[in-house]
Amino acid sequence: MVADGHAFAVLHVQSIADETLSADVQRVTAALADQLSLAVGNLRLQEALRTGSERDPLTDLYNRRHLEISLHRELARAQRHGHAVSLVMLDVDHFKEFNDTHGHDAGDAVLCEVAQVLKRHSRAEDIACRYGGEEFLLVLPSCSLDDAYAKAEAIREAIAQRRVFMHGNALPRITASLGIASYPLDGERMEDLITCADAALYQAKASGRNRIVANSPPGDVVLFEQKGRIAG
Repeated sequence: MVADGHAFAVLHVQSIADETLSADVQRVTAALADQLSLAVGNLRLQEALRTGSERDPLTDLYNRRHLEISLHRELARAQRHGHAVSLVMLDVDHFKEFNDTHGHDAGDAVLCEVAQVLKRHSRAEDIACRYGGEEFLLVLPSCSLDDAYAKAEAIREAIAQRRVFMHGNALPRITASLGIASYPLDGERMEDLITCADAALYQAKASGRNRIVANSPPGDVVLFEQKGRIAG
């Protein structure tokens, strides 16, 4: 049987009496094979459309729509089981200037490299998304604030060490700033957690970039330097 131009299965029909199949049976079998092929082709198309609606076409990370659906689900699960959920929001430092200097193709290459770093540092249950522009968001189910910081630091270091190449030439190194928020410390609603992570990210950029800031109750922030941790 063939779907989308590719063979995917063989339909085997045999007479119980070990006789040659009649022409009518052969026609019915051929019609059945055609219907099965059509059904499989439609299922594959539906899956491709579903995946396309959930994925960012440039980085192949999940998009903002999928993030919102998934984060609602993870927060509901965390409330039922008493688990933490942490968010890491990431922004590529000086990305506009990089784009203006080296071009949009180079900027796209940088975004794809950052996406690869996020994928390599994600567990199976983590949800890595392109939130918009040069911003990314990583949802970490069952992950405390301290564990989220360790994850964020590994990501920050990996990005700073990566080299991006265009046409065989190395582009300037890039860095990233990261903000962390955690359920239930920083709120119980998705909107509140994203706002807290965004505020922490803003503080990281205002504090010099290439660093991590985490929200900490009652509304102040914790600034994570490259070595150690300083309450701010």
